[in-house]
Amino acid sequence: MDKLRVGLIFGGRSVEHEVSVASATSIHRALDPTRYEVTLVAIDHAGRWHRGAPKLPPEASLRGDLVSLAPMPGQGALVPADRSTPALVTQLDVILPIVHGRGGEDGCLQGLLELAGIPYVGSGVLGSAVQMDKEVAKRLLHAAGLPVARWTLVRQAELRADPAATAARALREIPAPLFVKPANQGSSVGITKVREPGGLVAALLEAARYDTKILVEAAIDAREIEVALLGNERLEASLPGEIRTRHEFYDYEAKYVDEDTELLVPAELDEEQTREVQRLAIRAGEVLDCEGLGRVDFLMDRATGAFLVNEVNSLPGFTESSMFPRLWEASGLPFPALLDRLIELALERHRARAQLETVYCPTT
Repeated sequence: MDKLRVGLIFGGRSVEHEVSVASATSIHRALDPTRYEVTLVAIDHAGRWHRGAPKLPPEASLRGDLVSLAPMPGQGALVPADRSTPALVTQLDVILPIVHGRGGEDGCLQGLLELAGIPYVGSGVLGSAVQMDKEVAKRLLHAAGLPVARWTLVRQAELRADPAATAARALREIPAPLFVKPANQGSSVGITKVREPGGLVAALLEAARYDTKILVEAAIDAREIEVALLGNERLEASLPGEIRTRHEFYDYEAKYVDEDTELLVPAELDEEQTREVQRLAIRAGEVLDCEGLGRVDFLMDRATGAFLVNEVNSLPGFTESSMFPRLWEASGLPFPALLDRLIELALERHRARAQLETVYCPTT
């Protein structure tokens, strides 16, 4: 049987570039070489695409040939960036777009893949965009009746015009303690916990380094619970896990540096709590158009035991310490089998969409 030709895209022009390389490294190791012919495609900090040899470690691909993806349906080909230079065209059957952050999981890369007409793993343009934008996601989740923490939005233009007045307005809506977050960012980059009102302006300016939309959200004394999702039209939920850290919250250092951070899989929840958080996870994924995979992060209020949807991640981490593969491992799906299933879901969705008409022909 011919091997499936898989393009593993990673890197990108975001502050999560290194996280993406780590995720791609884990995936590269786990993909079954008897089933897949893998082409590594590294996106450097300038946004250029580099084709690496299949057996290279992912970071070495950043020194490979410059290529681009032809945005024409049916070709599924990486072509030389310099069309005047003769080079081998690489045909691909499916793509794993493991590019975290802006330009990778916000719908931009997915739009290119749609134009290219090639199957790809994960949510589509709309689902990726709304899951990435924490403020839009909260509005949609709230409108659907799902529980979320109280929040307000600050725009960069308002902040620049009058930082003190902007902070005062936000504090009238969300009293301290509170969290300040860039609306479109991952890996907890740019997030600050504000304990006293006097610290809000600095926190807003820090978040504004990373996005023009800033979320101000009520701080809750809560446990951090996560549930992984898998599926297309019918989503399945994994066993829940819990994150325990010595930090005030699950920040970048706690995620990727601090070895004392605990990832408890499964979480210490009773059966009723487990069923409830799985139900909420599936519903949140449905509301935000999750396809292929996702991870739903919850805050479990310590005082009431209630679950609040914190965010839905269209491209959760795939590093060796990441929750997403660990949750599915505990739910009976080992990492290599998980990758097989994600690729199957990408091909299944592509086949379904290929059946749709693209030329209007009246039936009567």
